[in-house]
Amino acid sequence: MQKFSSNAQGMLWMLLSTAILASMHGVVRHVAVDLHPFVVAFFRNLFGFVAISPMLLRGGWSSLRSEQPKLQIVRGFTGIMAMLSWFYALSVVPIATATALSFTAAIFASLGALIFLGEKMRLRRWMAVSVSFIGVLIILRPGSSSFDAQALAVLASALMWGCGVVIVKTLSRTDTGVSIVGWMGISLTILSIPPAFVFWTTPNPTQLLWLGLIGLLGTLGHLTMIRGLRQAETTAVMSVDFARLLWATLFGVYIFADPVDVYTWIGGGVIFASAIYIIYRESRVKAEI
Repeated sequence: MQKFSSNAQGMLWMLLSTAILASMHGVVRHVAVDLHPFVVAFFRNLFGFVAISPMLLRGGWSSLRSEQPKLQIVRGFTGIMAMLSWFYALSVVPIATATALSFTAAIFASLGALIFLGEKMRLRRWMAVSVSFIGVLIILRPGSSSFDAQALAVLASALMWGCGVVIVKTLSRTDTGVSIVGWMGISLTILSIPPAFVFWTTPNPTQLLWLGLIGLLGTLGHLTMIRGLRQAETTAVMSVDFARLLWATLFGVYIFADPVDVYTWIGGGVIFASAIYIIYRESRVKAEI
């Protein structure tokens, strides 16, 4: 009974996280009408870094100590590429489509673990990966009149986030969580300056409030996700992540007048089911070790 209660609480935290993160994506879409997505990304990182700075100040510079500083820098580059392509995609692709395709990040992470960490993938996980890419084809429908090449930016972002997950797995063997978060906050803020400078527009006071809200929502969304993952089993918590597609569709239809696309739901469901199966298989394998 206690286990069910813990899982239920974790799932509720994750549901709250999906609503917060989908709201952040909606605000990004709104602000990106007048500000370039790369400028928006810079302020997202800047305000996000301000949010975590008290944690870094408490620990001092020693909290940033890393046994793998070069890998920390590589993670920063993968993170900024993922964020820039994601923010760009949100400005040009329906939010629901971007959200559905973003579920492939778990698939890319699994492939990255195979290639770079030597993790084994058996037949069933290979089948899940193959099925997920069928879901991608259902959403994108290449060769048809509805194909949108700009949606490929989401896949680029998912690929980079997947690489980031693999890097974090490696870093977590030697570095503390504070070190990983701190390096990421600093590197993302610094690396987002050059692309923002190229497309710079100084935000007005109203836009600054929206940008501050993006930073706040991004921080809250990830904190509530972490709370959910700590409180319940990963497979239980991540099963709720599909709600992001529901929120994204509602925001897209009622706020931005995005068209409702049944293929997005079908393809997104296929990708999400494959990702959840891979997470489930990973948890089973770890339990057997």
